Amino acid sequence: MANKRDYYEVLGVGRDASADEIKKAYRKAAIQFHPDKNPGDKNAEEKFKEAAEAYDVLSNPDKKARYDQFGHAGMGGAASGGAGGFGDFGGEYGGFTMEDIFSRFGDIFGGGRFGGFSSGTSGSGYSGKSVNRGSDLRVKVKLTLAEIVKGTTKKLKIKKDVTCDQCGGTGAKDANSYTTCSTCGGSGHVTQVVNTFFGRTQTTTTCPTCDGSGKVITNPCPKCHGNGTVKGEEIVEINIPAGVGEGMQLSVAGKGNAAKHGGINGDLLVVIEEEPHPELKREGNDLIYNLQLNIADAVLGSSVEIPTVDGKARIKIEPGTVAGRVLRLRGKGIPDVNGYGTGDLLVVVDIHIPAHVSPAEKEALEKLRTSENFKPNASSKGRNIFERMRNYFMS
Repeated sequence: MANKRDYYEVLGVGRDASADEIKKAYRKAAIQFHPDKNPGDKNAEEKFKEAAEAYDVLSNPDKKARYDQFGHAGMGGAASGGAGGFGDFGGEYGGFTMEDIFSRFGDIFGGGRFGGFSSGTSGSGYSGKSVNRGSDLRVKVKLTLAEIVKGTTKKLKIKKDVTCDQCGGTGAKDANSYTTCSTCGGSGHVTQVVNTFFGRTQTTTTCPTCDGSGKVITNPCPKCHGNGTVKGEEIVEINIPAGVGEGMQLSVAGKGNAAKHGGINGDLLVVIEEEPHPELKREGNDLIYNLQLNIADAVLGSSVEIPTVDGKARIKIEPGTVAGRVLRLRGKGIPDVNGYGTGDLLVVVDIHIPAHVSPAEKEALEKLRTSENFKPNASSKGRNIFERMRNYFMS
């Protein structure tokens, strides 16, 4: 994650850039670093992939919102890109081939061709044929506060479309069960010339007959009936980093539905749900505990036990502690998802006032009522719990 450049920096746009500005910036970068324009230049190829990764995130409103809030950690940029790794492109832009990138973003340049560059040259691996992509799956994962604080690993049984094991995902009975597509002549794309007010415009799009494969199945697989996929399930192990929050979405590349007739799998989108803690309340990266003290402990001081994520902790109550006082236990909160430190545990003091007292207790209180030490004074004004909490958070 430390080696990844900021996505806005990669495309050369500001954080307030519009969708059109982001699209134009990506098109400019893709043309500049396109493999056909930079034959044999590995550095240009990496920049081409880097720009595609940045555009994949910033062009998607949900991904862009997660990135703006959590940075690369929210996209799983620290993952290795293997099974269970977060991020559509895995690790260092290595999750997709060049052909996958052309398939996903080729529409920006007119159905798969980039700014007039030819296909299938310079070793780019792009043949002009579309690559199918399976649909994404979305699952919800409930986490306890302890799991959020420490991070956790979850194993999920996912029901999804899997590659047919009989035909290997091709959808055909055997290697001889194909014929060349008559619509595109095997190229996988068709070209149309349209007369417009500005002149003749040529566009290249995916062939509607063969869906870009260049081939038509003549004898379908008997198990998947030509789809290339069947219903199945998979156990997916997901590594969830510490500090995630309610509603945060993590992406596990390649663990969604398999693509029909071969191609690349969709992604598994993991939505985080927080299970409420019985005693602690989360506020950002801080935890808040409402401590109920009796009058005697507040006046005389005491030592009390409070809950933490790790168990119990004992804290000292100073004599004369008033309602609304906030005691801070540093580092006992939630780690920041981007690694910027850990929040605190804030103990908010409240004084318990009994609704009923015994005759003996009433007699003792009557004596205290007339004591000068127990009479309110000007220094106690504005010391109620709501005022103190407001002042605390405003400061």
